[in-house]
Amino acid sequence: MPGAIPPTAAAAIAARPPTREELQTKLGETQDRITELKRRQDDLEKERVALEEARRRRQEFETGRAEVLDQLIRGVGLLEKAEFDARRDAEQMAKTLADFRVMLGQVQAIHEETWTQDNWQSELTRALTTVENARMEWNAARLKWTLLDAESATATRAAGETGASPERWLAQHGFWGMCRLGLALTWPLILAILVASGVLAALLGRR
Repeated sequence: MPGAIPPTAAAAIAARPPTREELQTKLGETQDRITELKRRQDDLEKERVALEEARRRRQEFETGRAEVLDQLIRGVGLLEKAEFDARRDAEQMAKTLADFRVMLGQVQAIHEETWTQDNWQSELTRALTTVENARMEWNAARLKWTLLDAESATATRAAGETGASPERWLAQHGFWGMCRLGLALTWPLILAILVASGVLAALLGRR
């Protein structure tokens, strides 16, 4: 064929060492391949870093969501119970407050100056019953509401610190002062005994 290289010539070309131009060409091709591989390595490294960051963020999201869900569920339960207890305490406190106001009105409605010789004993009995009911209401409320007990203890200590002791009172008023105080405290009992004795004597006299 015209222009074809004879077999002997082709064998001679294949057997000869590469020329400088051929080596330069192969070197350029190899360098291009190395550059392409480095570029692909850089791209893969960037992709690896991006995937690692995405994995970290995904793990952070899943862990954070689980923690927040647990905290919120527990918080809702605690707050619901606290709200229920607070509402119940508020209702009970409102009832106690209403009872206190009723007791206060009843105690304030006692007017000794209106008692007469004929009705003072029955009025005294009624007044003692009112005071005792109010005291029972107060003591029951102290067991339920610690703030009342704390206030009561503070008031008692203050009264103990500022009030006069029995020894100081006796030193200030003397023996006759004690006698007058005893008479003031016992005269209703003495009067009741005298009235009862008079009634008994009258009944015996009729017989």
